[in-house]
Amino acid sequence: MGRRTILAVAGWLATAVLATLIGVAAIRLVGESLTGTPGGVRSQEEIARALAEPAPTAPATSPGVPTSGPPVPTAAPASPTAEPGNRRSFATRGGGVVAECVPGGVYLVYWYAHQGYQVDDVDRGPDDDAEVKFVGPRGDDELKVRCVAGVPWLEPDDDD
Repeated sequence: MGRRTILAVAGWLATAVLATLIGVAAIRLVGESLTGTPGGVRSQEEIARALAEPAPTAPATSPGVPTSGPPVPTAAPASPTAEPGNRRSFATRGGGVVAECVPGGVYLVYWYAHQGYQVDDVDRGPDDDAEVKFVGPRGDDELKVRCVAGVPWLEPDDDD
């Protein structure tokens, strides 16, 4: 073999080794953020605390649309000239509502049915009272809301 061939092979090998070392160093530098656990590894105590926290409230589904699975988030429709800060949420085993007091009375901003329940009837308001009826495997469930001193309040169920 000629001297030129040996130098070409040696140069090629040196370039390949250098490129491999740079690649390995880059993977080590960036690789942990790509393949690591986001937020790090959690201890058993942290996991137990996270599981013990209450679940977030269910987001609203499209008003009046029955649900058979978990609630699907939707944008809340605009309410007629509501003043901020007077919204309250209420829930039963069948579902829940968010209500607010507006100049015309109580107004249901949105409502949702829990899994296995469907919305049967809605009186959205604004009116003296607003209500939603949920129907499901454990029977009917009704939420009736009215305004007291400008704040939404849940009316007691007449069936109990």
